[in-house]
Amino acid sequence: MGWVEDLYDHTIALDTAPLISFIAKEEPYHDLVRPLFQAIDEGKIHAVTSIITLIEVMVRPLREKDEKLAAQYKDILLGAKNLTTLPLSETIALEAAKQRATLNLRTPDAIQVATARIAGAETFITNDKRLRVPPELTRLTLDELLNPTSSTEPGQ
Repeated sequence: MGWVEDLYDHTIALDTAPLISFIAKEEPYHDLVRPLFQAIDEGKIHAVTSIITLIEVMVRPLREKDEKLAAQYKDILLGAKNLTTLPLSETIALEAAKQRATLNLRTPDAIQVATARIAGAETFITNDKRLRVPPELTRLTLDELLNPTSSTEPGQ
């Protein structure tokens, strides 16, 4: 089985980079993440992300006054089936503080990781090799998926 099929019937958490790679057709990642987003759309995988993702993906379209791209990001993050964008809540904020304290994360990353934990995700998909996750989360980076032999730290 491939990496996407291994995630069937699971809840995954998405960092910002995989979404940008998919929507912006960013190579070499677009072909890698397309099956993931197809599986999410088909209900084979449930995905969660933080409202932080909306903030991060909107910067480029707003700077470039690209209303079409901005609307596309907003529609996917706030309206796609099987993808839940969670707001920042007191529970997530407290968990984010815990993740900042234990993993030395920046606030946006801590919120993303906290959202994943609170939502019950098992896997966190990112492209930030430095982003640390707690042991109960498996971290997958796009670069490591493209080049499995280049991984220096399994899952972390």
